[in-house]
Amino acid sequence: MNQHLLPGAIALLFGGLVGGGFGPAQAQQDSWTSFHGDLASTKFSKAQSFTPESVANLERAWEFRTGDVADGSGELPETVWSATPVYANGTVYLGTPFYRIIALDPATGTERWVYDSNSTLEALTQPALKNRGVAYWESGQTGLCEKRVFLGTMDAELHAVDADTGERCADFAAGGVLNVNQWNQVNNVFPFSLLQPPLVVGDVLLLGWAGMDWEYSVAPPGNLLAIDARTGALLWDTGFIPEEMIARTGTANIWTAMTADPELGLVYAPVSSPSPNYWGGMRTDPMPLATSVTAVDIATGEVAWSFQHVRHDIWDYDTPSAPTLVDIPRDGEIIPALVQATKQGFLFVLDRRTGEPLFPIEERAVPQSTTEGEVTQPTQPFAMTPAPLGNALELPDVWTLSDIVSFGQCSREREKYLYQGLFTPPSEQGTLFFPGTAGATNWGGVAVDPQNATLYVNASRIVQFIRLIPRAEYDEMNPQGGGNEEGYSPQHGSPYGIYLTDWSNWMGMPCWEPPFGTFAAIDLVTGERLYEVPFGMAQFHGFYGMANWGSPTLGGPVVTAGGVVFIGASMDSRVRALDAATGRELWSDLVEAPAVSIPAVFTHEGEDYVVFAVGGNSILKPEVSDQAIAYRLRR
Repeated sequence: MNQHLLPGAIALLFGGLVGGGFGPAQAQQDSWTSFHGDLASTKFSKAQSFTPESVANLERAWEFRTGDVADGSGELPETVWSATPVYANGTVYLGTPFYRIIALDPATGTERWVYDSNSTLEALTQPALKNRGVAYWESGQTGLCEKRVFLGTMDAELHAVDADTGERCADFAAGGVLNVNQWNQVNNVFPFSLLQPPLVVGDVLLLGWAGMDWEYSVAPPGNLLAIDARTGALLWDTGFIPEEMIARTGTANIWTAMTADPELGLVYAPVSSPSPNYWGGMRTDPMPLATSVTAVDIATGEVAWSFQHVRHDIWDYDTPSAPTLVDIPRDGEIIPALVQATKQGFLFVLDRRTGEPLFPIEERAVPQSTTEGEVTQPTQPFAMTPAPLGNALELPDVWTLSDIVSFGQCSREREKYLYQGLFTPPSEQGTLFFPGTAGATNWGGVAVDPQNATLYVNASRIVQFIRLIPRAEYDEMNPQGGGNEEGYSPQHGSPYGIYLTDWSNWMGMPCWEPPFGTFAAIDLVTGERLYEVPFGMAQFHGFYGMANWGSPTLGGPVVTAGGVVFIGASMDSRVRALDAATGRELWSDLVEAPAVSIPAVFTHEGEDYVVFAVGGNSILKPEVSDQAIAYRLRR
């Protein structure tokens, strides 16, 4: 672990915690002040008016166009806008993929002010211009910049602006802009892209960063940065790769959202996989904090505990989403728990004080690699309660319709390519990969109703094909990159490049049997799955699939106290309200692109709203948009 506490940081941090106050981990009824609504990442709203009986009366309250959109056909890269709208200070704040902040009137969608970071609009570390929104902080005092909105950029700048005016906060870092890349001093082959807003805990900003996937074997080692929200000073940084291994690997960063428990003084970090992603022969020594959920002391940066859910990760099964905190009754006491959803489809339910599992976890033998130089782990942890999402332990059967259309192509490939179960290693032969690198779950994570400890989650069922390409062959091919999370990638410095794609026939139809996506509810007291049903509608060449086929998804759900789940996420460019009790669709609206964002649900001037950012993501389909749409019940 590379952990460093800067002089005076403890005093500054405790001063922030006591003076500014943590506030409750649970969101207040009228607010949605962070990426997941609250510090516990429950994505739960106390709004009562949205019920299974009332949501048929939802109507568009307003629509706003940011203007910050590109489809990649011109000079600018395509945009991926998956920002959660933030409602705080009586205002809706949007971060855009052109790295601007837009403040809107919550009732009308009227623009109040705009801040432009004037960031470089280049795909420096990502295949697209990406933004997942902004963070909000307030001191509890009055005056200029006592309420702030923070925006990160792909070129590693963190901007602080006054929440009332949109003017830069001159006392933060250098005139309101913090150069986070100043701490990128080891293996710095790409900048610390700030695509996910920081987590605000008291007067502390907890900041992870994103890098360039699948490009380099040796890359910057991931770290968690604690920043003073007033001054921009670095309080501490904590790394997750052993010092002696940093020269041979990199990343194990935190690219997604985080969660905090102020009472325990812990931040829960979903730590990603190390580099290179799909061949680990140069990093076979233990890295116990990589591909884990790790609890870090907010005051000091010291690791309190860590639970590693993939050992020696060579599948890019990085921890994709913030863990969710929920209190679970058991044996006459209340257990403070944490649920970590994973790309493998597992839901690990842990005691958030210690990291100890609350349901049994099995150590199962897994397939072993025969690739030269690779040393795979003999076993991996399997969380069987709750049951894995999307039946993730069994490769779906060949889809008869796709096989017929392709004259048996899918069946032939099923026999040709390697598949020996979950954790089948990548190979030169070619490996079928299920769940694929986008996972059963991704950054959207889960929602939990704390009233009854019930969890709600959307999951994809995507089979991918991956092949390790020996270096000489790859260099001779000289492929010119790939698309968004697919195609050719070099893994420079390793013996292998890779080719990764969805397993499809010549027409682009999936070779595996539907459903391609599901929605599930789980009782966290017993671990029982209450239901899992197909969710969304897939599209192929512009045509919709059958309802029972479901859709791959990106984005996540919000659950309300009235028993309704709001979610976008699907290929078919619809936003939906589901009955939390059954998963049945109650209402939907067609928008311009997949709403790959988490909606915000809040109460403004006595009226409940749900707001979606509609941005699209080419992982699902090519359409992109710049719509922000608010809904309320018909008056």
